[in-house]
Amino acid sequence: MKVHLKALGCRLNEAELEQWSQEFRSAGHQIVPSAPDADVLVLNTCAVTSDASGKSRRLMHRLYRENPEARLVVSGCYATLQADEVAEAIGVDLVVPNTEKDRLPQTVMQRFELPLMPAMATEPGETPLFMRGRQRAFIKIQDGCRYRCTFCIVTVARGDERSRSETEIIAEINALQQQGAQEAVLTGVHVGGYGSDIGSSLYTLVQKILQETDIPRLRFASVEPWDLPDDFFALFSNPRLLPHMHLPLQSGADSILRRMARRCKTAEFASLVAEARRAVPGFNVTTDIIVGFPGETEAEWDETCAYVESVGFGHMHIFTYSAREGTKAARLPDPVPEPVKKQRSQVLHALGERMKQGFLQEQVGKSVPVLWEYARENPDGQRIYTGYTPNYYKVVVTVADNALLENRITQTRLHGVNVCDGVLQGSLENEI
Repeated sequence: MKVHLKALGCRLNEAELEQWSQEFRSAGHQIVPSAPDADVLVLNTCAVTSDASGKSRRLMHRLYRENPEARLVVSGCYATLQADEVAEAIGVDLVVPNTEKDRLPQTVMQRFELPLMPAMATEPGETPLFMRGRQRAFIKIQDGCRYRCTFCIVTVARGDERSRSETEIIAEINALQQQGAQEAVLTGVHVGGYGSDIGSSLYTLVQKILQETDIPRLRFASVEPWDLPDDFFALFSNPRLLPHMHLPLQSGADSILRRMARRCKTAEFASLVAEARRAVPGFNVTTDIIVGFPGETEAEWDETCAYVESVGFGHMHIFTYSAREGTKAARLPDPVPEPVKKQRSQVLHALGERMKQGFLQEQVGKSVPVLWEYARENPDGQRIYTGYTPNYYKVVVTVADNALLENRITQTRLHGVNVCDGVLQGSLENEI
């Protein structure tokens, strides 16, 4: 049978697609990149914001329209929080809540009585990882969160913390590397809390991955800025652990962080960032900011802008607050008017762009290893490749039309910034 996998939202959803694709293939089924070609459509939804829920709903309907004859399976946070609504939607054949998604391939095969084939009968060499155009593999190391930030619906949808074993994670990384993956990205809901339920820790896990795998590049997705031990950044002395972390701040005002029930205040966050930059020159910190949290005053907003500028971020994901039913924040008084939220978002986007351009300019003149991901052709028939530096800045390079760089790591000289596109321009030195 042909299975099409689609994810919306976070890196954790992408990591789950990687797991499902491996399991479907090991049972003899084919992963296809196009929905119209599939016998089974699987959608992993998101509900982090009301806009994400709307996108999940529209994507669910679109998949059905593209292939009404296929079986449609819906999972993820939106499907968990709105299970009845999703189950009643036209075309949906099966809803798999987050509590059962680790067994989604088995559930789908059993429910639809899909034929099973022995693993040896599957076509060797073909990998779902690269069928979806990926050079990096997202590795789910844990699920759920024991904390309850007042704005977060994901912790409601994902439930309590559950860590995967070190052995299982290492085996998955080794398997994906054998298929050609050059980079592994560790992801989860509360990555920093890894191992709290199994007597381990994120520090210990990373040590073992570096010892027991040969994956050339290892990085993190989003890590909450708490629960990291004092010596955590010593891990980055190994160059395979890439010098970039996405540390969600959410606000630069301690009064708002208290209303959010965040466990890291501004002084602690600034110390964490300073330690990372002391330990690893050129360490890139990116973050999340929520604009217009209930009760956000003009003074608190000014405090956030000043703090963000003082810390400095290579990139910011900026979210305009939207109330999520089922969260404590949805019941907080003094909502910020929509026009005010829009204006503040525009101001923060402009600040974020200025900071990003400044950090990009600091990279010019450096020689760094770049993992190349994909190419397009310019009007002259030359390939323009896009890739990422170790500290997660995007680079483009133009090469002759016979040069193939995809999924290769090359030493690259950074010689300029494309201000309009917000990317670095490079030239090749040699392959690593």
